[in-house]
Amino acid sequence: MPVGTQKDYYAILGVSRDAKSQEIRKAYRRLARKYHPDVNPGNKTAEEKFKELSQAYEILGDEKKRQVYDQYGFYSDNIPPGGPGPGAATSAGAPGVDFSGFDFSNLDNSDAETERRGGFRDIFSQLFNRSGEPEEEAEGPQKGRDLEHQMHLGFWDAIRGTQVRITIGRQETCPTCKGTGSAAGAPITCTVCGGTGKTTRQAGTMRFNVTCPQCGGTGRQRRPCQACGASGFVRKPESFEVRIPPGVDTGSRVRVPGKGNAGAHGGPAGDLYIVTEVEPHPIFERKGDNIYVKVPVTVSEAALGAKVEVPSLVGPSTIKIPPGTQSGQKLRLRGKGAPSLRSEARGDQFVEVQVMVPRVADERTREILRELAHLNPEDPRRELKKYI
Repeated sequence: MPVGTQKDYYAILGVSRDAKSQEIRKAYRRLARKYHPDVNPGNKTAEEKFKELSQAYEILGDEKKRQVYDQYGFYSDNIPPGGPGPGAATSAGAPGVDFSGFDFSNLDNSDAETERRGGFRDIFSQLFNRSGEPEEEAEGPQKGRDLEHQMHLGFWDAIRGTQVRITIGRQETCPTCKGTGSAAGAPITCTVCGGTGKTTRQAGTMRFNVTCPQCGGTGRQRRPCQACGASGFVRKPESFEVRIPPGVDTGSRVRVPGKGNAGAHGGPAGDLYIVTEVEPHPIFERKGDNIYVKVPVTVSEAALGAKVEVPSLVGPSTIKIPPGTQSGQKLRLRGKGAPSLRSEARGDQFVEVQVMVPRVADERTREILRELAHLNPEDPRRELKKYI
């Protein structure tokens, strides 16, 4: 059994080791339908089985991954297909790695020992990247990190849009070292390997030498830039104007291109995202692009109908109250809501009618209300009485 063997993916899918790709695919689909979480809600055993099946098919369903799994007994993105097996590792087994100090005599193939020492999967993951070469820091252009800034806005500034001046602390390329992180002058002895070009790594009881990641095996390194602490960046506050578009709401994200942290190795700067928090309004309630407002009306206006003036985001508006309008009924004013960030259209405004019952202050009013009740004998609680 290969060193570092994991679960038997062939057994999990119930296929033989010489199964064709089509047979593997059919087996996975059949079992996945059986153990899918949607088919077995709340069944933890089925959920774990489904995860096992998905993991097995991810490896065996890919020819290159399957080749690595068949060769090593496990799969890792860090091991190229067709490379030397774990048992074939020698002092010349991989570029940049010296196995001359590697002791294979203490290596136990038992499952318990394999688990304790992490197995070759963890070892190769530490030593190699996907190309099989020693790990090195990427030197290509890299975009800078995006930044976020919380901004508090008044209700009307959010509705109408505004322009504000803000100050952001952001990373900029160090002007002293031009972003290299190194000071001028002759290189010094590498502080990590002491000039040897090699460092020692250990996995369990196994020790082996690898190329120094700091100096790349040269044994020398440039002097660190004192201005930026060798990072290549300095933090500096910057003030600039930001335009907030009409219609932002609490949680909106306004992108300001190029105002994030500086990029590395000539890469572009990241972006700044303004996250807005909008104050509530005393009478207007916003839900998405729609605006809601409550408007009181008299009993007569609700019963007979009327035209009433109501406030809106675009100024006073007149709305028609139909005869017989009930308290809580909502009437729509189209296109008088908040501006939309997604289109040129505006939302709508909804007016919720609140019928105000008059205070009875004299006998004449009581007589009129009694007569009204006599002329309109309908019981408003008729439906409720079915449940009493």
